[in-house]
Amino acid sequence: MASEVELLEAWRGGDLLAADELLRRHFDALYRFFRAKVNNHVEDLVQRTLLACVEGMDRIGEASFRSYLFGVARHKLMDHLRHHYRRGEEVDLLELSVRDLGTSPSRRIARRDGQSVLLAAMQTLPMDSQILLELVYWEGLSGKEIAAVLEIGENTVRSRLSRARVAVRAALEDAIGVDAAADLFAGRQT
Repeated sequence: MASEVELLEAWRGGDLLAADELLRRHFDALYRFFRAKVNNHVEDLVQRTLLACVEGMDRIGEASFRSYLFGVARHKLMDHLRHHYRRGEEVDLLELSVRDLGTSPSRRIARRDGQSVLLAAMQTLPMDSQILLELVYWEGLSGKEIAAVLEIGENTVRSRLSRARVAVRAALEDAIGVDAAADLFAGRQT
């Protein structure tokens, strides 16, 4: 089985089967990443992310492909938000939340998956905190990989993860009460 870097090189050389394989391997994760944050243009953002990966594959360096992929996705998200929501203004993902954008794509996904309360709570967090939690819990990235995605140090990842957990728990407690939030965090949905 070809590695992601080999597939990128083959795609760059015109191999459309390599492009299909990369898309097959990573479409779902990228789709989840963007869908939790924007209403429209999700498939376009996925495609632009993969194309940017091909064009910039020389920048992968020692990072894992997944951390490189989500780093590119994060930059594509920032470009999209700057263009569609902030009209060229600087986008600060440490401050901006999905709720600030007036979008609620995660709520529609959540109703279907039975996790609406958790995702609604996550939407109150700054977007980089939301991204951090998603990369840890949904994508299974390591601290080192997340540091590469967010362009911060591993110690900063740990401290931000701790703060994000506290913030999402507080948002859950506000939304559903302390006992129900404790049950949710313990894995016992009521």
